[in-house]
Amino acid sequence: MSQAKSLRAALAAHNEARRGQLMVAACPSRAVLSHVTSRWGVLVLVILLDGMHRFSELRREVGGVSEKMLAQTLDALVGDGFVLRYAHPVIPPRVEYSLTPMGRELAERLAVLVDWIEENYPRIADARAEAAAEAA
Repeated sequence: MSQAKSLRAALAAHNEARRGQLMVAACPSRAVLSHVTSRWGVLVLVILLDGMHRFSELRREVGGVSEKMLAQTLDALVGDGFVLRYAHPVIPPRVEYSLTPMGRELAERLAVLVDWIEENYPRIADARAEAAAEAA
């Protein structure tokens, strides 16, 4: 077996092993999954696909999010390397957020999910109504 083939095989085995670890309770990837799929994480990431936004702009666009939850969500996404926080050296302070290349990759995938949900919401609503009727 050539060196390139054995490297590819080792990388494939490594990736497969990592992929299965998410089901293990102590897997650190679960924290990342939690940040990305949180109530506000998905929305923030998809909004940032449009470009750089200030905190106040994000808060306006993400209806219903508190200042505290938005700050926590942004901190987690910055910490995971998906969002870039840029603090302008001005007074009063001005902070803007944008996607990193990895964050853009992720947000584009999430946008497909968000679009699917919005397009299929009538079917989802029908399924919910049917389940409620059966439960009654």
